[in-house]
Amino acid sequence: MTPTPVLPETTRRDRPRRRFVLGGLALAAGAVSPGLLRAQATAPTPRMSEGPFYPDRLPEERDADLTRLAGRSARAAGTLMVLSGRVLDTRGRPLAGAQLEVWQANTHGRYLHSADRESSGPLDPNFQGYAALRTDAEGRCRILTVRPGRYPGRTPHLHFNALQGGQQLTTQMFFADEPHNERDGLYRSLDAAARRALTARPEGSRDGALALAWDIVLPG
Repeated sequence: MTPTPVLPETTRRDRPRRRFVLGGLALAAGAVSPGLLRAQATAPTPRMSEGPFYPDRLPEERDADLTRLAGRSARAAGTLMVLSGRVLDTRGRPLAGAQLEVWQANTHGRYLHSADRESSGPLDPNFQGYAALRTDAEGRCRILTVRPGRYPGRTPHLHFNALQGGQQLTTQMFFADEPHNERDGLYRSLDAAARRALTARPEGSRDGALALAWDIVLPG
C-alpha cells in the first residue's frame, strides 16, 4: 500500500473535513437485523469530545487492521477485537461511502501522540493506533484492533469521526460491563439512553478475537 502523506496542520474548526481525504480500506461486516437498525436509528448518535490525543503525526498505514504493520512480523499486544457496524441516517438507511476515522490507546493505555504523558504504559511499535476508512455499499465497515487499555481518569474507549454528505459527528464508543465506566467522569455525565447508544454490543468471538458490533447514526 502506498503511504499517504501526512496532512498539514489545520485549525480545529476545519480539521475534521480535511482528515477525510485520507481514504482507507472498508471491510464487510456480518448482517444486522433491519428491525434493530431501525430501532437504533431513531436519534443521532450522541456527540462526545474529540479528546486531546488525536494523533499529532498520522501513521503511514491507516487501513482497517490496526494490529499489524508492514515490515514487522509481530502483532500488536493485547486482546484482539473485531468491531463491525454500519453508518446510518436518522431514518435507518445505510450510508454508502461514509468516511470514518478511528483512533484509540493501545493495550497499555498509551496513544499515538507526543503529548500523551498521562499513562505510564509504553508505546507498542506494532500497533497502528489509527485508521481512515470508507463504508461499503451497504454502509458497513469492520476493523481489527485490540481492546484499548484504560489510563488515569478514563475507562477504555475508542474515538470516532464520521462524515457523509456534509454531516459530521465526533464521538466515543464504550464497552459493556466495564467496571471502570462508573469511574469515568465523561461516561457518568451521560444519561441512560446515551450510554446505550455509545456502548458496543458483545457478539461472542470471531476467529479467536472478541467480536463487537456498534452503529453510528449521523444527524441530518
